[in-house]
Amino acid sequence: MRIVWIGFHEEGVPAFRRLLEKGVEIAAFLTLKRERLCLKSAYSTEYEKLCKAYGVAMYPISGIKGEEAYHLLHSLRPDLLIVLGWSEILPKRLLRIPSIGTVGTHASLLPHNRGSAPVNWAIIRGETRGGNTLMWLNEEVDAGEIISRMEFPITMYDTCRSVYEKVARTNESMLVRLLERLAGEEKIRRGTGGEAEWMHGAQDEPLLPRRRPQDGIIDWDKTAKQIYDFVRALTRPYPGAFTYLGHEKIFIWNCALLADSETGKLPGTILGNVYSPDPAGCGIAVAAKQGILIIHEIEDSGGICSGKRLHEAVWEGRFQNAQGVGCGGAPG
Repeated sequence: MRIVWIGFHEEGVPAFRRLLEKGVEIAAFLTLKRERLCLKSAYSTEYEKLCKAYGVAMYPISGIKGEEAYHLLHSLRPDLLIVLGWSEILPKRLLRIPSIGTVGTHASLLPHNRGSAPVNWAIIRGETRGGNTLMWLNEEVDAGEIISRMEFPITMYDTCRSVYEKVARTNESMLVRLLERLAGEEKIRRGTGGEAEWMHGAQDEPLLPRRRPQDGIIDWDKTAKQIYDFVRALTRPYPGAFTYLGHEKIFIWNCALLADSETGKLPGTILGNVYSPDPAGCGIAVAAKQGILIIHEIEDSGGICSGKRLHEAVWEGRFQNAQGVGCGGAPG
């Protein structure tokens, strides 16, 4: 069985590595050219190292929809195409190339959370149940026939990175099982998947919209829990949640939640320092609706400031939803 892999996102690295370690022959790996790769969040250079170590031919491409990708894939003659951690929908003519079919995953329990950024949206919405779906891809968005699904919890301690680590582990498990079934000549090609009927209502599920860096603005009219979820959903490796202190744009990379506490202060008001013998536990407390946020790491035009160092810059005033609104002193 001749396998070609397409991807760039770090969620696919453990599965890629595991298959190579198991002796699965991957004929080629297609990824984005460096200038386009650097524009993506959560891309991984580990693929290049693994390709060199295991002798996998690597082909950087500009995108998947042009003539370059079509002629390349046609010349590679794959039996199975694996698309994992890729942001474009494959056109129909590419899906016709592999003799067995094209498989991919989506980081949700489909048809729930079809569309873009499912992990980020799930955390923003405060969902406690996540998962991953392996399916035969078609030209529609996240509407292919399902091969398998795996569920996992999303806890209050998770961030987008830790949830994607769970996604990565399920990618590995589901792909290993798929290849074992194919090697055993089990009939699981498109049209014979055991859960195909389950996906017929997928088009009725609304598609999640794409997220852009400018969508990371914090709304201080939300509750402390909602802001906490927002920050951990957009933290590294994504562009981050941000706010304003006067005219200064402030990214909040790490915070903690003190729920159900009231201060009588306007949301966004900086209350003062939070002390801890552990420097990483230090921070600044900020009033919010129905709770308090304890900010442990921020970034402004002067760079990153975290933990005990936050105390050395005298933060005062009130974080705002828009630039230059209201009072607030810049950090000293």
